[in-house]
Amino acid sequence: MPNRILSGMQPSGRLHLGNLLGALDNWRLLQKDHECFFFVADWHALSTNYEDTSRIKEFVQELLIDWLAAGINPDRAIVFVQSRIPDHAILHLLLSMMIPIPWLERNPTYKEKQEQIQDRDLSTFGFLGYPVLQAADILLYKADAVPVGKDQLPHLELTREIARRFNSLYQPVFPEPKELLTEFPKVVGTDGRKMSKSYGNTINLSDPELVVREKLKTMVTDPARVRRRDPGNPDVCPVFEFHHIFSPQPIIDQVNRECRTAEIGCIDCKKFVADAMVQRLSPIWEARATLLNNPHIIEEVVHQGCERATKVSHQTLEEVKAAMKI
Repeated sequence: MPNRILSGMQPSGRLHLGNLLGALDNWRLLQKDHECFFFVADWHALSTNYEDTSRIKEFVQELLIDWLAAGINPDRAIVFVQSRIPDHAILHLLLSMMIPIPWLERNPTYKEKQEQIQDRDLSTFGFLGYPVLQAADILLYKADAVPVGKDQLPHLELTREIARRFNSLYQPVFPEPKELLTEFPKVVGTDGRKMSKSYGNTINLSDPELVVREKLKTMVTDPARVRRRDPGNPDVCPVFEFHHIFSPQPIIDQVNRECRTAEIGCIDCKKFVADAMVQRLSPIWEARATLLNNPHIIEEVVHQGCERATKVSHQTLEEVKAAMKI
């Protein structure tokens, strides 16, 4: 079993249910049995948002509040902000000197994002080289494993290639981090597509109860069920997917049965799932309120986390400099 785990998130907006179910719930479990480093990747956010940096600080703060409210425990995990530890930038610079350009150009995300994000110029040195910064983030802490989905495996393989190249050119310093394959559930948004900030279809962890209930009221359902008396098909209904995530089994069975016979309407179905979702989110909302009223808690967590992370990063950087004889 891997001992040291590293993972991070970009502060690109408010966290939503997809982030909670796809990452934070997994982090919360990992921190129980592993040495975990969780960091806010604010320098990474610059790779696609360099033209407008006005809200990055705000999103960093919101991200940290959501992490702690969702159960990330700074007594068990090291929580820190990337930009507060200059060692990330130094190792990124040193590694960038030895990385062949074709390695970066073949990164599948490089062209995909350029095609997907049309409103920004991503033909920058920083965007091309962000996998090197990503590798520096991982290697700086000698992580044994990184939680990833299958789509992120090429990024981690590039990190291993960079580690091998450094170890071969100089002397062995870096372990090759393994993937900790995680099944990130596809969480649907209010419009039936994958929940994403770019689609504007999210239910955010910071949304109050009334907003959550209103968003669910407008959520798309079985498109073939036009009238209340029409039988529905839960198998094609995005709301029913939320029932599988949040509702107890008796409610799931009831909705599955009564929707197909039109005994229950979409309004009642949505109320059931809203009640279950609110029950799940209520502890997070309570924790968020405490943290919002006590911002010094966040600063103290980050300060202590950066101190602990820096002890590890300094040691690694000294080994790198010794290996490179600089």
